[in-house]
Amino acid sequence: MKRGDSTRERILNAASAEFAEHGIAGARVDRIAAAAQANKAQLYTYFGNKSALFEAVFSVALDSIVNAVPIDGDDLPGYAVRLYDEYLETPELVRLATWARLERRSTGHLTIDADSLDEAKLRAIEASQKSGHIDPWFTPFDVLTTVIAMSMTWSPASATFTATRDDDIEDHERRREVLRRIVARAFAPAS
Repeated sequence: MKRGDSTRERILNAASAEFAEHGIAGARVDRIAAAAQANKAQLYTYFGNKSALFEAVFSVALDSIVNAVPIDGDDLPGYAVRLYDEYLETPELVRLATWARLERRSTGHLTIDADSLDEAKLRAIEASQKSGHIDPWFTPFDVLTTVIAMSMTWSPASATFTATRDDDIEDHERRREVLRRIVARAFAPAS
């Protein structure tokens, strides 16, 4: 890795932590530069401004979460559980998405390229509907967004309770089973 690439990576990592903790408006470029062991001039050279830096951080975060949790349309309950586990392992991703929703895109899709990010998952759900595993009454988008919302019940975006990796294993297992049962029942084909 070139020195410049290393500096850019350190800035992205420091910015990710700063934005997750303080949001876009509350993040400070000088704290990011100090944490990255870089200077503000380097940050501006690589990213232009704080807004563009957030977009770069958020793009990496979205790519990470989309690719970290593949969907199996024939196992939506398993997908919900894998999302729950991912939110436990990388809560900063949920916090970044929450800040983006609060400070950038309060309505509609969270990202401009949501259609391309969701395309494979929507096709997998549609194929499972055609094969009889998922109730075809729902649109694939309804299914995907609802399963994601269910999996976030205990995430940092929760208005009631946020789980952490440090919670008792029995609590995690119970939550996983709750997700499995609810998702399985919610989207089971009508009798």
